[in-house]
Amino acid sequence: MIFQTLICIMFILCLILPAFAEKKEEELEEIVVTATRTETPVESAPASVSVVTKEKIELKAPKTIDQALNDISGVFVRRGKGLMDTLSAITLRGIPEQKRTLILMDGMVLNNPYTGEVRMGGYYPEDLERVEVVKGPFSSLYGGYAMGGVVNFITKMPEKREFTFKSGYGSSWSRGEAMDDLRRVYISYGDKLWDKLSIFLSYGWQGTNGYPTDLNVQNTKPPTGITGYEITSTRDGKTAYIIGDKGDNRWWDDGITIKTQYEFTKDTKIKFSFMRNRYEYNYDEPHTYLRNAAGNPVWTYTVGRTTIYENSFLPGGGGRIQNTYSLGFETKLYKELLMKLNLSYLDTEKNWYVTTLSQATRLGCGLDPTKCGYVSNTPSEVYMVDLQFSLPIFNNQILTFGSSFRHGYANTKEKYLRDWRDENSTTTLKYESKGKDKTYAIFIQDEIMLLNNLTAYIGFRQDWWKTYDGYVNDVGKAGYPKEYPSKSKSSFSPKFAIVYKPFETTTLRGSVGKAFRAPTVYELYRTWTSSTGITYAGNPQLDPETVTSWDIGVEQKLWKGAKVSLTYFENYMKDLIYRKTVTSTYQEYVNVGKAESRGVEFEFEQRFEKWLRLFGNFTYTDSEIKENNANPSTVGCRLTYTPLWRANVGAEFEKSGFSAMVVGRYVGKWFSNDDNSDRVNNVYGSYDPYFVVDGRIAYQITKFAKLSFSVDNIFDRKYYQYYRAPGRSWFTELTLKF
Repeated sequence: MIFQTLICIMFILCLILPAFAEKKEEELEEIVVTATRTETPVESAPASVSVVTKEKIELKAPKTIDQALNDISGVFVRRGKGLMDTLSAITLRGIPEQKRTLILMDGMVLNNPYTGEVRMGGYYPEDLERVEVVKGPFSSLYGGYAMGGVVNFITKMPEKREFTFKSGYGSSWSRGEAMDDLRRVYISYGDKLWDKLSIFLSYGWQGTNGYPTDLNVQNTKPPTGITGYEITSTRDGKTAYIIGDKGDNRWWDDGITIKTQYEFTKDTKIKFSFMRNRYEYNYDEPHTYLRNAAGNPVWTYTVGRTTIYENSFLPGGGGRIQNTYSLGFETKLYKELLMKLNLSYLDTEKNWYVTTLSQATRLGCGLDPTKCGYVSNTPSEVYMVDLQFSLPIFNNQILTFGSSFRHGYANTKEKYLRDWRDENSTTTLKYESKGKDKTYAIFIQDEIMLLNNLTAYIGFRQDWWKTYDGYVNDVGKAGYPKEYPSKSKSSFSPKFAIVYKPFETTTLRGSVGKAFRAPTVYELYRTWTSSTGITYAGNPQLDPETVTSWDIGVEQKLWKGAKVSLTYFENYMKDLIYRKTVTSTYQEYVNVGKAESRGVEFEFEQRFEKWLRLFGNFTYTDSEIKENNANPSTVGCRLTYTPLWRANVGAEFEKSGFSAMVVGRYVGKWFSNDDNSDRVNNVYGSYDPYFVVDGRIAYQITKFAKLSFSVDNIFDRKYYQYYRAPGRSWFTELTLKF
């Protein structure tokens, strides 16, 4: 019924709205490359595309690159506790989890081979020229991970000499409620020499003393005589007790970028880039809320056979150091045959976190059991080669074809620590797992202009994936170490799309395609046993996940400066990877799941000349688990990490040296349990619906200097995104540009 109604609405819009539309304004066409791998006007792209321009990024001034996308329809940006959130993620079109959305940086894949996720820490929005978001399945051009779509962060390459310096400070409105003492510094230099050589250098650093994001919540009630605790509940409704917090969650990150490009001729150029990104988080002194009869703090207590130890207040730190290298070359080989060759290397040299252990004596922890802990470190690396050719043929076609190779490797080692506060105080090996994968692929796409206002896109990609050298050693346990045989699979990913412009102000588009995601090293080989005795096992026999999707949409320009768009989409997912409970003490990953999602994306924009823009959008995503042999009771439940409703409304103003923006963002309730049992809101661990409003004003003091002031969560909305989300905070910044 919804589908038929939307088709009728689109048809009526196509017939009626052109009558009210004014003549199209003279403006430069916005060009994207991600949707087709070649330069294509946004209006002609074979998918729903959103572009965040450099001007929009500067107006919004996000602190992280993912926050540049948090007001776009169809895009869900998960960032629950500000800078300190290592679980931040970008997902598209109701396809859950970061590992099912492909993230690129200048065309280079950032999804790591260990979990398929992307850590945003250490990347700076000031480096960006624009961001292109392409929704829908795109394995036909890009291979794995592109089930929900593709996000391509494109960095700057200046055309003239420029220098930028930014420095800012901010804090929570009420101390301890948001990121306290946020400091930020950014500096960059770019130039073009001899009309041939372009260079760009930048460095950014930011850090915060944080706030208490992690509460100490226990299911065991403190005994009689101990006070100070707060009665609460778990996210699934069971009674629980807040007995303290784990201290202010502190964070710092930095990033350096070096880019060069040399143009031999108009059609031949070579470019190189290097980025080094680091982040680290830790916690200051924890706080217990418990007091005994004498008023003294209580850090441990026993009820029956259950003991709550002091280490429950002690979270470990963590961090990452990552280097990316990219070399690109493009030229015209013969007449109009364009070749692009890209080589890249993603080196995660350190990716670690510390876990504290109870005061029980542990082998390898040293003489003082109160300092016992272990550090988990997972270095990984990815090599990638991508060769692409583009050739116009028959005066009405563009043929794009090529091949690619990707090799990934990850190795996890856990080592005991003499002191959990020092990640370098390692002793003996506790655990190790590792594995490799590689993928070969060929792809081809034909862009055919059937009529002057009708273009079809037909493409496919064949991927051959292999995993090998799988190894697990849970030291000291029977049956270990284990070595696993190799496994191979192939995937065929077709795509068909059509773009039709019946009127100058109207664009219709529809597409259907298939995408896949190969299992990661974590899902294949990572096996570990929790403190409760449950073993969580990888599965070397996992197959790739797949999705078949289709969508149909209309974009309509109305009166001067106004446009609307409406898109309907459906996704059919198969072989989803879930954890299956084999016994009460053993769980493993298996391919069992089928799921569907369908939804609507609506956008509206009104521009008044160049000084005011009003916009609004909403996304409705109805998802459902259709089959799950690992847990049949979840059939009919909504997919995890997928809100039913999301909406954004805002205004942007720029005139006479002043600029301002205000954006309200709504995110509906979503679940992290596949049985949707986590229904309780406003408790630690829950994912609450929320509506927050952010605002920013800036003034161009001189030609070279700008001063800005921003407030996030203006109305101080209290909510949880597992952790306690940041309350109201402010930030002021000075920017110098020459």
